[in-house]
Amino acid sequence: MFQILAQNALNALQLGSVYALIALGYTMVYGILTLINFAHGDIFMVGTYLSLAAAVFLLGLPLGLPLVVVFVGALCFSMALTAVLGVVIERLAYRPLRQAPRVSAVITALGVGLFLENFTLGILGPEPRHFPTLIPLQAWEIWGLTITPLQILIILGAAVLMVLLDFLVRRTLLGMAMRAISYNRLIVPLMGVPVDRVISLTFAIGSAIAAAGGLMYGLAYPVLDPYMGIRIGWWAFIAAVVGASAISGEPCWGALSWAQWRFSPRCCCRLPLTGTSWPFPSCSCSWSSSPRACSAGRYLRECD
Repeated sequence: MFQILAQNALNALQLGSVYALIALGYTMVYGILTLINFAHGDIFMVGTYLSLAAAVFLLGLPLGLPLVVVFVGALCFSMALTAVLGVVIERLAYRPLRQAPRVSAVITALGVGLFLENFTLGILGPEPRHFPTLIPLQAWEIWGLTITPLQILIILGAAVLMVLLDFLVRRTLLGMAMRAISYNRLIVPLMGVPVDRVISLTFAIGSAIAAAGGLMYGLAYPVLDPYMGIRIGWWAFIAAVVGASAISGEPCWGALSWAQWRFSPRCCCRLPLTGTSWPFPSCSCSWSSSPRACSAGRYLRECD
């Protein structure tokens, strides 16, 4: 029984780390603008597809690049372009509506999300895409627990990004400006703070962190589709609500709590190593009390 709970806690820590990275984007925007950016889940989806495109491109080069270089290149590429996407969305969709009723901004956010979903669907088609293997698939057995290098990478990578974001918010002038705007957005311009620039940078940072989460999610659950942002985005939004609406910090605990509930004993779905259709014919769910039930191996995926 202890091994089951420990394995579920480890799997929840992996999935919760991804949720936390996405939830931070929700809370950063809400903390400054009191706006719920419902398009953030689809920004995460776009970042995942950009990571896939960069990884496939780098792997296809005749240079024989190491997988570490491919991973870092895909991470930087997706974070940079997704940050630009976040700034463009803020500039074109949200900035003109700052003085409008709040429901207008909410409807616009939903519309932006629908646009991103259908634009991706029109460009890439509805077929699910398979994320290439960038991390070794080996697993270690330690005290009855199944631990993979991918789990360690996701947990440590998410922790590093959270620490860097916390440092940015608490120890830099940009972070001070963010906190000042969240306290009183009307008075801050009188002190010489460029509010529009700070808000744009907030969208850029939140979107870039979501792209990093997208790369990690794609490595762990390597089946991508244009509508994946809806499901993951809402789970991350729940994590943000559970964790509170501060600029940083609390959503991480909310994400881990929500992921722990998601990984409480339930059925698991094994994805085949090959195949491009969804749902997969061989994908079946079954209850199991094995310590490795719902193990976060590369080809295991939680059931809906």
